[in-house]
This record gives sequence, structure tokens and C-alpha cells, in this order.
Amino acid sequence: MSEAQHPLAIAIKPLLDAVGASAVELGDTRPDDVVLEWEGAPAVAVRLPGLESALDRLLADVKRQFGGGELTELDRAGKQRVVAVLEERGAFTVRHGVETVAAALGVSRFTVYNYLNRQQAAGKQS
Repeated sequence: MSEAQHPLAIAIKPLLDAVGASAVELGDTRPDDVVLEWEGAPAVAVRLPGLESALDRLLADVKRQFGGGELTELDRAGKQRVVAVLEERGAFTVRHGVETVAAALGVSRFTVYNYLNRQQAAGKQS
């Protein structure tokens, strides 16, 4: 049975897609790949994504979560919810995170900072 057809590979494919990881051939693994076993034998090797694409993956996930359309088309409340979700998921710890999110939403950096400040203020009142 090839690795791609292994039941474990089929079962984890949606997870790999969601986190930006990929299955690799067992013979092509690197030291940082994760080898998953099935009934005591190596079945699937997983290569985790690098941080350089983390923000792009977060934005793609949020886009799917908010209906799949362009984030620029969301109303103000929708954009505020997007910023809240991205803040929760750590998007603004990535270098140029605010700038990248602002561009994806079609707003200024200042607007993103305002959304973040309002969110923090609302959290303190709770």
C-alpha cells in the first residue's frame, strides 16, 4: 500500500491542509519531519510548514471562516471580528502583521490599531 493511500494519510489530509503541512514520502524525510506510525510501523511522514507562511495561512483560514469572499467586502463589524479572530490566533506577533492584515481588509494600519485598542478596552470592561 502506498503512503498516499494509507488510511492514516487519508484521515489526516484535512488536518494537514488546514495547518499548511504536507505528507512526504517516508524515504524523503528530514530530521524535523514527524513520522506517524500505524500498528507499530511507519506509515506517514509529515512536514510542518515554516513560519514565513503563517500569516498567509491565518488570512486564508479567516477568509474561509467569513464566507470565502474578499475580506475587503466585509462591513465594519465584520472587519472588527476578523481582527479579533486574528488577534486571538497571534497574527499580530508576526512581523508586518498589522500592515498585512490592513491590506487584506482594505483599511489603514491606523484602523487596525483602533480595532485592536477597542477590543482590548472592551476586554478590560468585562
